[in-house]
Amino acid sequence: MLEWLALARGTLDRAAERRRDQDWVEATWADPRTRVFTIEGGRVLVSYDPGPALVFTPSGKAPEGERYLLGVDDEGVAYFVVRGTLPTIEGAERAGLRRVGALLGDQDSGLLTHAVALEHWHATNPYCPRCGGRTEVTAAGHVRVCPADGSEQFPRVDPAVIMLVRDDQDRVLLARGPSWPADRRSILAGFVEPGESLEQAVAREVREEVGLDIDDIQYLGSQPWPLPQSLMLGFFARARGDQELRPDPEEILDAAWYTRDELRDALESGRIVSPGPLSIAAQLIMRWYGGPLPDMPPF
Repeated sequence: MLEWLALARGTLDRAAERRRDQDWVEATWADPRTRVFTIEGGRVLVSYDPGPALVFTPSGKAPEGERYLLGVDDEGVAYFVVRGTLPTIEGAERAGLRRVGALLGDQDSGLLTHAVALEHWHATNPYCPRCGGRTEVTAAGHVRVCPADGSEQFPRVDPAVIMLVRDDQDRVLLARGPSWPADRRSILAGFVEPGESLEQAVAREVREEVGLDIDDIQYLGSQPWPLPQSLMLGFFARARGDQELRPDPEEILDAAWYTRDELRDALESGRIVSPGPLSIAAQLIMRWYGGPLPDMPPF
């Protein structure tokens, strides 16, 4: 299994069993120990002294807005995020998950990942899919209920597989998507379709994108990717024999095999740029490579 994944490091008890206890939620919000941060358009306030950390305020000083319970730590301190206007605080900067998700500590990274996912879901799903009426927030921010018909909507998560494909020479397959910069390379990925297992999705995506048949599919780990609402599930797979790469031009501009020496040379020369440490792609490549990648982007 992958030992470190930037966005899968949350340490809080999410207190899911308390979310519908409105009296408890309100009392917890009013507790002077409770810590609150604000999110606006995926951005939060971060301080960098002495190191990257979320900026918290007491609940009494939080701005107006929807509040979502994120969890409770080992000492019983609760954490909320408010979807509202970011305040101006001296020494704090606005930052998003892509920039600081891999730099924050375990607890703060988990808080920000959870908050970004909830904010996006609430912003894009305000209406009932049955009657079109405006829904209301309940369960401390984790459910939207329709007041007209009582139906409940829950945050959506789209499972996606991401796979590092090796060949019989233990070379890694890297590819470039149509909208990527000319030097950007990564491993293959795609969404799981209805009625499909994860292993079937891995095999289908590899066949569709580069024309390879694979086997020896091994699961290595997962992490949320709330940009906007995915769960990335990481795999290794093997392409046997001398198969021709046949990239689908609608999804892959080019694809090629790399030995470890070839990948190191390409990265050090700047011919290609690897994914940053925030992504599970980078962690899968590093597992195959045997350590940190040369000249990896900071995030």
